[in-house]
Amino acid sequence: MIVIRNCSGWEEFEASVQLQVEVWGYDPADIIPRRTFMLAPKIGGQLIGAFDTELPGAGEQGNANSLVGFAMALPGIKPESAAYGGNERHYLHSHMLAVKTAYRNRGLGAKLKLEQRREALSRGIRQMEWTFDPLEIKNAFLNIHKLGAVIRQYYPDFYGVSSSRLQAGLPTDRLVAEWYLASPRVEATLAGEPGNKLEIEERIEVPAAIYQWKAAEKDRERALAVQLENRRRFQQAFERGLAVTGFTRDEQGNGTYELAPFTEVQTA
Repeated sequence: MIVIRNCSGWEEFEASVQLQVEVWGYDPADIIPRRTFMLAPKIGGQLIGAFDTELPGAGEQGNANSLVGFAMALPGIKPESAAYGGNERHYLHSHMLAVKTAYRNRGLGAKLKLEQRREALSRGIRQMEWTFDPLEIKNAFLNIHKLGAVIRQYYPDFYGVSSSRLQAGLPTDRLVAEWYLASPRVEATLAGEPGNKLEIEERIEVPAAIYQWKAAEKDRERALAVQLENRRRFQQAFERGLAVTGFTRDEQGNGTYELAPFTEVQTA
């Protein structure tokens, strides 16, 4: 049984740090320290954990030794903008979501995101954002298809050089997921209603083989070529006012971003 709850205490903060290292394989220069995990919830952010209570000694609510996933968010403020009626807007930036390898493909990532949403809405926060790698098909499927996020920004090589083994030495390009927590779009998506009802003007594909290409040094140039071509297409599409509003996967595991005009101001 998995319990989703706020992390607390130095041992659970430290367990989150170690899980970060396990998932991404960072070297010491890239590791977010325990102090930051401790600080996040105290300044209006979040540190939400997933605990396997069936592990020995875990207890009914789990403990540091049974932490199998976490989501960490930091508070942010959007500057005054006409899109928000000229007002500043408070939001959460979900900086990290990690799940142990043995617990993946069980929906834990979605459960952690939904708990982030519930907790944010309980405080009157109605927007979350996070960045993710455009080449990560599973992440894109979760963020867009399952959660209803939209994408309108592309950051080339956002973090610079990364020691993460998942990055495989490629530029740290990132898309920005905008999640409007109480919007009709998100409510419909979470209810399992038909997704993308907008007219698709462009599709950008990521081959399922991208993971093998990134993992094999001899094929890494193929992965880089896909990344650079998709970067160009995303940037041009966003400049034309398109947004990613849908994402599909075919039987072979290839992913397709669906882009459409998106002008709705999601203030609900």
